[in-house]
Amino acid sequence: MTTLLRIDASARTERSQTRRMTRKFVDTWLDCRPTDRAIERNLAKDPPDFVTEDWIASAFTEPATRSPEQRRVLDASDRLIDELEQADVIVLGVPMYNYGMPAALKAWFDQVIRVGRTFSFDLARGDWPVQPILTGKTLVVLSSRGEFAFAPGGARAHMNHLDPHIATCARYLGVSESHLISIEYQEFGGLRHEHSIEAAFQSVVELAGRLAQRSSRAG
Repeated sequence: MTTLLRIDASARTERSQTRRMTRKFVDTWLDCRPTDRAIERNLAKDPPDFVTEDWIASAFTEPATRSPEQRRVLDASDRLIDELEQADVIVLGVPMYNYGMPAALKAWFDQVIRVGRTFSFDLARGDWPVQPILTGKTLVVLSSRGEFAFAPGGARAHMNHLDPHIATCARYLGVSESHLISIEYQEFGGLRHEHSIEAAFQSVVELAGRLAQRSSRAG
């Protein structure tokens, strides 16, 4: 059985294109493999807490010596990491906000990228001391952008702080394979935007079907 973790980061509910894409991806996958499981995490409805000084102190305290209060501080982080550990495929719906990721998604990353749970220090390698603990996951990023030319080589590629940030953090989620599908021109509307939506949803269906079939062959 394959487990999907669907994470929706858009502040919108009814009008969110990224939510529509994540729903379409999961529905398409489950149509192909109905016995698989999907975990849903709505960051708009249940936003993670921001990291605090107490959180940092608790995370860097050895588990065996944590106080009851320190364990309580890390409860939410533990639950989010438990979901991540179970996931084979992470389906991330994320709009671009001000050229980066929504604050709720940044808070989620901060809660799950945690010493001793998702990464460890290898002091013998001073050039790259941080080592991921999780491995073998597939990340599917389903995004929407209000403008255009954010792709590599585009006129505003240097202003795209969303895709590089996710790619950097993905290493600490145990991601070994990534896919990106995006809707463009959302602020402009018109035919270009409509065509971008149509192309994105077609790609979502094709990708979900292809990955689900590959999972069936592997299983």
